[in-house]
Amino acid sequence: MGQVLGHSVDKYVTGKMLQTSGERCWSNLLVERWTHEAGELPPLTPRDTEVAVLLNGHSLVDRIGSGMRQVTHGQPGTVWLCPSGITEEFINVAEPLQNVLHIFLPGRSFEETLLRDLDIDPKWVELRYEAIAQDTFINQIAGQILQELNHESSSGRLLMETLGVALSAYLVHKYSAAEIRQPPARNTDKPLDTRRLARVVEFIRSNLDAELTVTQMASVACMSAAHFARSFRLATGSPPHEFVSLQRLALAKMRLLSEGSQISEIALAAGFSSQANFTRAFRKALGVTPAQFRAQKARPAP
Repeated sequence: MGQVLGHSVDKYVTGKMLQTSGERCWSNLLVERWTHEAGELPPLTPRDTEVAVLLNGHSLVDRIGSGMRQVTHGQPGTVWLCPSGITEEFINVAEPLQNVLHIFLPGRSFEETLLRDLDIDPKWVELRYEAIAQDTFINQIAGQILQELNHESSSGRLLMETLGVALSAYLVHKYSAAEIRQPPARNTDKPLDTRRLARVVEFIRSNLDAELTVTQMASVACMSAAHFARSFRLATGSPPHEFVSLQRLALAKMRLLSEGSQISEIALAAGFSSQANFTRAFRKALGVTPAQFRAQKARPAP
């Protein structure tokens, strides 16, 4: 799957970027939160598929893509979908938009989901240029992404990979120009068998310091990423990212008991981009900071 390039700086010349996932190294998913002033935007042919979700505010948005004009009364929850390769000739924002989440998926990001999970030839799939008044699923995905963007977790990369696959599959089924065969019902999924689960757990525990991905774990289980994520949850009661988070937290606690380990080093090994984010997540989970945890355990018993 390809690298996410992003095109927001070229497109949103009247706006200001408030947040970005650029430094998080999320797999095939780039997320940015923007505020947009009223005005007209330049024509652009995007390299990535873009899903823009209005979080707050109201505005009339007039846009033309591939000759199709759409006038939308944007409100919280409104979604604008612009597939890769569709030229937007015109965009005008009537009133300022103070809070918009932009999700960028690489133009070819759907291929693995289509071929491995849905048995669909990607060349037959073309997403629609669409303005969507409300879509509960997309808004739920956006909410989870925003939560991770604001509060980094130790397995956020895994979560974002899972959400990226789920969003890609959903867009193909719901907003494809041609009718797409629906996948088998999820109630046919079965838990990972004991042998596969043991292999995956051993792989996770042996690679907690590495940048684990759902695709890697699925490969160990000889399954597709989407099927693996569901079967793993049925077997363990937790999605892959939560299971890995608990394993990394346990390892971090052990390392905090070693005087030779710096907290900043432990933070990076646990999958955090900074010590501050590690401290925040550790305190949320245990009620104390890493330094306080270390001090408490080092204190001699009365």
